[in-house]
Amino acid sequence: MSRFGLDLQYSLSKQPSFKLGKRSLSKDTSQRPAAAPRIYRPNTEEMRRVFDKFDANGDGKITKEEYKLAMGAQGQGISDHEATEAFSVMDADKDGFVDFKEFLEVHGSGGGIKSCDIEGAFRAYDLDGDGKISAEELWEVMKSLGEKCSLEDCKRMVRGVDADGDGSVNMDEFMNMMTRTMKQC
Repeated sequence: MSRFGLDLQYSLSKQPSFKLGKRSLSKDTSQRPAAAPRIYRPNTEEMRRVFDKFDANGDGKITKEEYKLAMGAQGQGISDHEATEAFSVMDADKDGFVDFKEFLEVHGSGGGIKSCDIEGAFRAYDLDGDGKISAEELWEVMKSLGEKCSLEDCKRMVRGVDADGDGSVNMDEFMNMMTRTMKQC
């Protein structure tokens, strides 16, 4: 899975309602009939990669400061109070750190990622609302999240997901990318 998908999977699993910016539904998706959302769970290997992104110094545990920095890099800046609250939930053994087992426990109990949240993430990346994510749109969003990647990197990511070869990522391709290594619940 690409870094693009992995970062999104973590963002989605972390929040009951994914928000990136202040985008509204595009016309074509708001007219779809409401269906019960499917729910997906990330696998342990992917969660390890996410954990490692949070564990900036690689010591096998996340500090409150590392957590706060990682959330800020994802565009979800949190206050000291919010970080303290999050840690009171995640730090089961109350040692002041979150280890991988605690990280999995918290993120495994969140009910997984809903298909409607993945659709919301798609709309956040589809800056012009045309139903497709171009490499340029991906690059703009990645820059706004503090990710250091080039336009060429984003073109490679899009090519890796673009099943129909049109040079962009549509909703079906995005959904496949986001869920191909997950278990449907």
